[in-house]
Amino acid sequence: MSTAVSSLPSSKKGALQRFLDVVERGGNALPHPIIMFFYFAAGTVVLSALLNWIGVSVTYDAMDRHTGELTATTVGIESLLTADGVRFMFTNAIRAFTGHAALGTILVAMLGVGVAEHSGLIGAMLKRLVLATPKSLLSPILVFAGIMSNVASDAGYVVLVPLGAIVFMSFGRHPLAGIAAAFAGVSGGFSANLVIGSTDPLLGGISTEAARIMDPTYMVTPVANYYFMFVSTFLITIVGTFVTDKIVEPRLGSYGGEMGEKAKGMTPEELAGLKRAKWAFIALIALLCALIIPEAGPLRDPVSGEILGNSPFMQSIILILTAMFLIPGAAYGFASGNFDSNEGIVKGMVQSMASMASVLVIIFVSAQFVSYFTYSNLGIVAAVSGAELLNGIGFTGIPLAVAMVVLSAIVNLFMGGASSKWLIMAPVFIPMFMQLGFTPEYTQVAYRIGDSTTNIITPLMTYFPIIASFAARYQEENGPKIGMGTVISMMMPYTFFFLGGWIVLFVIWSMLNLPLGPGAAMFM
Repeated sequence: MSTAVSSLPSSKKGALQRFLDVVERGGNALPHPIIMFFYFAAGTVVLSALLNWIGVSVTYDAMDRHTGELTATTVGIESLLTADGVRFMFTNAIRAFTGHAALGTILVAMLGVGVAEHSGLIGAMLKRLVLATPKSLLSPILVFAGIMSNVASDAGYVVLVPLGAIVFMSFGRHPLAGIAAAFAGVSGGFSANLVIGSTDPLLGGISTEAARIMDPTYMVTPVANYYFMFVSTFLITIVGTFVTDKIVEPRLGSYGGEMGEKAKGMTPEELAGLKRAKWAFIALIALLCALIIPEAGPLRDPVSGEILGNSPFMQSIILILTAMFLIPGAAYGFASGNFDSNEGIVKGMVQSMASMASVLVIIFVSAQFVSYFTYSNLGIVAAVSGAELLNGIGFTGIPLAVAMVVLSAIVNLFMGGASSKWLIMAPVFIPMFMQLGFTPEYTQVAYRIGDSTTNIITPLMTYFPIIASFAARYQEENGPKIGMGTVISMMMPYTFFFLGGWIVLFVIWSMLNLPLGPGAAMFM
């Protein structure tokens, strides 16, 4: 893979490239997230002892969990270097890990996603969608397919991005524009989707743990941002289409390389698998309707009869999500011949669990950090002090929420991984924003917008070198070399337009005070 840009002397690089060099060096200098959380936990122990010795405390209005009334409460810092603190750290370690709200939800959800991905269902669905697209709708469908692909771990990157180049070339269009459109949807539109994916329960669990610093009973559900992300899917599709057709492809010009590569059609096995998966999905939906539509349906709230809110249906959403991936995935696997026994299902589950190994370790270490943060009352003190500071300078409301979006976008340049960044930021910002009247669901939306938009321009993103290698396949004989700098410059317009468009939607949504998801308001 060529990286001609990096070979230029510093004096001849543009300001943007020099900035991205700083980003890359800074990001590479950061320790692994697991080590970072170890440092955070150790720092919390030391800081708690120091602030306890100084006598730091805050007074704020806390809600009584029994009466629901607000009462003035004074809280001081509890040292973790006392006998009680040391006992807490030793005896609470396992409980903090196993009780982490993100642990069970993400593991169960990935069981179903693993089967659907291992069977080939997700890849076949993406391929079917793109190959059936007429030329006039090629850009929007490719961006849309990219957005929808993020329900799985890497299907969009390894299937859709190279397929986008081939399909664009089949229609006489520039293959790099196809790579850009697909990459923009897969990674730039990472937080948007029409269905609940594996990221939703993971982030919701982290937000729940952070919210419980202020309110021990608070719960952020996996569907907390669903309405906003549903609408965002269409926004990102429209914006991504505009950028592809009006900015990126015209800038690329005509393609001078070989145009002989053609997209392969669907095989009979893939078509048979998709047909079987469709009927399995319809049967599953029919069963679900039978459980929630009748007034006495077992998944309705037994007292109020509600379907949403705190009903059995909402409490079972992760299990339902798992079934919606697992059952059609298994049906596809057997019908397509990819599974010849039940061992295929088991292998898909096992592989999905294996892919979560690093996440489990991160959750264990970060859970210790959060438990120390909560026990010491550092979270409450930081939230109240930060809220008072922001109130004092008048920086609150929607401008503050937009600033959170921008901060998230900047942090994402230096540190990849949506969950690892949110594990760091949530315990600080969610309690602080709760003090300012914003719900954890609202703060989570702001984070997700920023986290998505700069994925496509940071060399630290896991799949960025792979995307650059896909692009390098279409090197023209006498054309400029294609490397990391080529991809960054090609994707930059998507970042600016996605960030701008998403902020506009976010502001309008905030002004109209619309719900973010079922039972998820914007303001406390």
